[in-house]
Amino acid sequence: MFEDTLLDSSAKSAPILTPKHWLISIAIGAVFFLTGYFVLPMISANETSVILTQSGIVGVVIAGLAAILCYVLADAGRNGFNRGVWFTIAFLLPLVGFIIYLIYSASKTGDWKRATLPIAYILEVIIVGVLVLLPLIYTQALPKAQLMTFLAAPPPPPPPPPPPAAAPAAPRVVHHVSVEDVMRAPTVIPKTIAQVKDEPEPPPSSVGVVGGVVGGVPGGSFGGVLGGVIGGALSSAPPPPPPPKPQTPKRIRVGGQVESARVVFGPHPEYPPLAKMARIQGTVRLDAVISKDGTIQDLKVISGHPLLVRAALEAVQRWRYQPTLLNGDAVEVATEIDVNFTLAE
Repeated sequence: MFEDTLLDSSAKSAPILTPKHWLISIAIGAVFFLTGYFVLPMISANETSVILTQSGIVGVVIAGLAAILCYVLADAGRNGFNRGVWFTIAFLLPLVGFIIYLIYSASKTGDWKRATLPIAYILEVIIVGVLVLLPLIYTQALPKAQLMTFLAAPPPPPPPPPPPAAAPAAPRVVHHVSVEDVMRAPTVIPKTIAQVKDEPEPPPSSVGVVGGVVGGVPGGSFGGVLGGVIGGALSSAPPPPPPPKPQTPKRIRVGGQVESARVVFGPHPEYPPLAKMARIQGTVRLDAVISKDGTIQDLKVISGHPLLVRAALEAVQRWRYQPTLLNGDAVEVATEIDVNFTLAE
């Protein structure tokens, strides 16, 4: 079909684009491909795979434009059209000028199939190219809602049910006793009456001198006992118990008087190729718990671009910290970690 519509424009069914034309077009595309492959690394910090893809796209587009110019020159010469005018139009307006030439040549030769079918092919290629390249050029066209669903933390569990209401306390019965009740005579005489005995008085102390005890020693303390030892009252008191050891908390948070933990192994994250092509940069903030042995646990995302979050999580998960000591014991540390993604100018 393509041979019958685009390359066949003479009564002898001879193709317009000869092998020489194809060779010229491919050579021009190869020159532009090599130029982009060696020049782009000097002005861009992209990876080799990205530069190779960009150079390949440029080479294919330039080769196609060269083939269009070769076709216009060859076909205009065979049909007797002004080759210089149509070459200039096709060079300044590549696709538009080529479509105008196809319509003009079809009207002059009377074969409209040579114009309608190539134009349909060109429009299909343009539509497919836009649908494929548009998500790669504009980040907003990516399924951001789906990415945020994958990266968002699960919803918190529902709160526990409220405790049941406490049963009301039984009413307290208070009996009021009046003076009449106290002075009222008993109605029943008890059979036995409890006898109350008075406690005996303490024996008189055999005090010889004021402030001393018989048999004491000179220089003894006031209030000493018989047979006591000088200083016995002072030395008999037990020593006070030692102060309790302060309890070490299981986890502390960085901030205030608590210094940040020291990183002993912190590899840099790998820049995502898609984010680099879209020129996306920024900071990803993570909430993490540094365990007693210095490893990362309970890593959560606070903020950051969806295209940069995965690389930051994979890098920080491999970080190692020096264990944090409090009162000589290792403790867990809750902290926030910032991972910066910056493109080289």
